[in-house]
Amino acid sequence: MSGYDQFNRPAFHAAERNLIQKTFIVLNPAMLPDGLSQAQYMDICLAMLRCADAVYMLAGWEESAGARAEYALAQKLALKVFFQDEKDVNNG
Repeated sequence: MSGYDQFNRPAFHAAERNLIQKTFIVLNPAMLPDGLSQAQYMDICLAMLRCADAVYMLAGWEESAGARAEYALAQKLALKVFFQDEKDVNNG
């Protein structure tokens, strides 16, 4: 999220709305408050991921060290990984 205007929250919230319409329960890291350290955000986000059945990677996730860490943990936990630019969740 760092490095993006508004921490990319608009993209996170748009993806959340899309997934909720498809009846997924969404744990959205963009709902976290401002003011925490990067380490604190990652602690929370990785804990959220450990509670999940799947992870949804926004376009451009490869540019984020945090998203790459989340992806690595998702693979380690054998979670289903969806990508914003694929059809699985987005279009069918």
